[in-house]
Amino acid sequence: MDIEELPSVCVLDASTYVGFWILKGLLSRGYTVHAAIQKYNGKLSPSLSGETEIVKKIRDLAREEGRLMVFEVDVLDYHSILIALKGCSAMFCCLDCPDGYDDKMIDLEVRGAINVVEACAQTDTIEKIIFSSSLTAAIWRENICSQEDVDERSWSDQEFCRKLKLWYALAKTLSEHAAWALAMDRKLNMVSINAGLVLGPGVSQQNPLSTMSYLKGTDACDDIFRVAQMYENGVLACVDVNFLVDVHIRAFQDRSTCGRYFCFNQTVHTEEEAVKLVQSLSPLISLPQRYENHGSEVHAERLRTKKLNKLVEGTA
Repeated sequence: MDIEELPSVCVLDASTYVGFWILKGLLSRGYTVHAAIQKYNGKLSPSLSGETEIVKKIRDLAREEGRLMVFEVDVLDYHSILIALKGCSAMFCCLDCPDGYDDKMIDLEVRGAINVVEACAQTDTIEKIIFSSSLTAAIWRENICSQEDVDERSWSDQEFCRKLKLWYALAKTLSEHAAWALAMDRKLNMVSINAGLVLGPGVSQQNPLSTMSYLKGTDACDDIFRVAQMYENGVLACVDVNFLVDVHIRAFQDRSTCGRYFCFNQTVHTEEEAVKLVQSLSPLISLPQRYENHGSEVHAERLRTKKLNKLVEGTA
């Protein structure tokens, strides 16, 4: 396919860490991109008076790149999403709360997901939705350690997430459920990419709260123990952002893709690997004082990626 023939696509929210990298990946492959930047009550972030570093980069790119158009949208305003979608053949939906997650932010993300899918249903041009979700929508449940395999059929237990105050996991679980229910009702072609913990350039500076939300439990002091829970249960996995972008775009381009795709290219199932991960994310999270890494215990690896391997032709 010639570059001139490539369709226009929309990325919402392009100002998230993953959304921005998807935007760059699409531009590098020759697509025309509608970068939808989410507004909250008229501002580009609930807590920031100015633009984020990523938003500034997007605006700089738009001045240099004729195939990039920027739209400011409110995911609670259905009509603003429709404007950003005009003429696009795909929606890359990457919702994330820039201020992190608590019990009050869950409803916002669920309502946003519903509005995005409904807006896609009302267009004549959208051929596929690529919905960016999380492994945390699949790995948190009471009996996860008793499961031999954890794959795309697995879902996090909502009450378990509420009990442990895993608000990020609950938001991703509920928003993905809502998106799937509406997409099936509207007969839309949708796939979801359930990413592991996203790692990449500047992630600690540009994506600190989402990174923390992925790992944390009830409070900041809980981080290392949630990491331990995940790797002890064989469900702690990470994904390089460039690999994640490639999977998103392949999922769009491959007409045979359907359903959910677990996406990671590194699993962490030893104490030594878990400690290295924590250290790589410093100063976001840190090891407890006097922590001793014995590095001898190896835990079963439960996550399975048969669908992903097929999509990327065995290169995962």
